Amino acid sequence: MSIFEYNGSALVAMVGKNCFAIASDRRLGVQLQTIATDFQKIYQIHGKLFIGLAGLATDAQTLYQRLVFRHKLYQLREERDMKPETFASLVSAVLYEKRFGPYFCQPVIAGLGDEDKPFICTMDSIGAKELAKDFVVAGTASESLYGACEAMFKPDMEPEDLFETISQALLSSVDRDCLSGWGGHVYVVTPTEVTERILKGRMD
Repeated sequence: MSIFEYNGSALVAMVGKNCFAIASDRRLGVQLQTIATDFQKIYQIHGKLFIGLAGLATDAQTLYQRLVFRHKLYQLREERDMKPETFASLVSAVLYEKRFGPYFCQPVIAGLGDEDKPFICTMDSIGAKELAKDFVVAGTASESLYGACEAMFKPDMEPEDLFETISQALLSSVDRDCLSGWGGHVYVVTPTEVTERILKGRMD
């Protein structure tokens, strides 16, 4: 088993009309044994910027703390929040610094940039970015997430449609993966508000 599959995870971010959604499962496991069913994998960096971290849970928490530290330094120096594109470059640089002994994480970054244009991207454990206009996925359930998102995604969805689509894609995908599941955690972000919802899923 790969070290990336040790704790299990499912992460997806999707773009709508001037909004985006980011969702994860809630399981923390040690291989096939479930340890917790309310584990946080999506973190808020500022009002319109979120990062989801799939992969090894200990590295995800360490990486998140380092990113918060770097973002706070940026806020002090620049007196403004980081744009999503800038933050993606920061995450990439932090990961690439450690390329010979990497953080075993796959980040998914989602945010609203200039003129509330949604931005999503993912990268591998050494910071190679993959940008997308529709959706990005990461984690052990990524293969089934690709299939579900390809089938369900429509461009320019309103926030409620986006929530429904990303939730259905997540729940149907984690049922096809033993290492992720136990419900879902969904954020839908518009220029004016952030909506957080917890999904109930199969408990096996």
